[in-house]
Amino acid sequence: MAEIAGKPMLQRVVERVARAKRLDGIVVATSVNSADDPVEQLCKKVGTNCVRGSEQDVLDRYYQAALQHRVNCIVRLTADCPLADPHVIDRVIGAYIPGERDYVSNIDPPTFPDGLDTEVFSFSALERAWRDAKLPSQREHVTLYIRNHPELFRLANVVNEIDLSAMRWVVDEARDLEFVREVYRRLGSNIFSTEDVLKLLYEEPYLQKINGSIMRNEGLLKSLAQDEAANEG
Repeated sequence: MAEIAGKPMLQRVVERVARAKRLDGIVVATSVNSADDPVEQLCKKVGTNCVRGSEQDVLDRYYQAALQHRVNCIVRLTADCPLADPHVIDRVIGAYIPGERDYVSNIDPPTFPDGLDTEVFSFSALERAWRDAKLPSQREHVTLYIRNHPELFRLANVVNEIDLSAMRWVVDEARDLEFVREVYRRLGSNIFSTEDVLKLLYEEPYLQKINGSIMRNEGLLKSLAQDEAANEG
């Protein structure tokens, strides 16, 4: 709900994602925690579907949302990515071939900036993960079970022409939010592209120093460490 150029970050994400031509609809899947009541209220205000589920078992939250909306293909986008690019989203969706692939992403390995992550997977893959995933990290990080079992699922990855994975465009910490606000301040609130952001950073490279020292996927690494501690216990 943090403000970016006069609107909550979630609203900025929804507006950008809505420009993707290959998406049939958008569903915000938040938790039943009362702290997330403002998320549901914002969705009602902007006319976006919203479902609520488990705070910790995000895999179940996704599964229940997919059941409720009767979808056979899910595109996973996270709400901490206010620079999400509809063209990148469409590109990853275009690489997903029903019946031939179960899961396609641009994160294994990542070659796009952190914050342009896009994952596409079948409902059947989601259902199997929902049924069989046991570790806390697999329940929190929706697609981890799928990604870690290539013997069970047909996986594919979309690779960027230039490796930009060192760039950090996601919002997890205050420094990330500061960086994104600076980008919006310079590029305006219209739907600017990845190329626009890259051009800005070429012209003003010091902007990347705002949050460039933060490690990618810190949350996932923390979850994996908790799995290991639990197993040792």
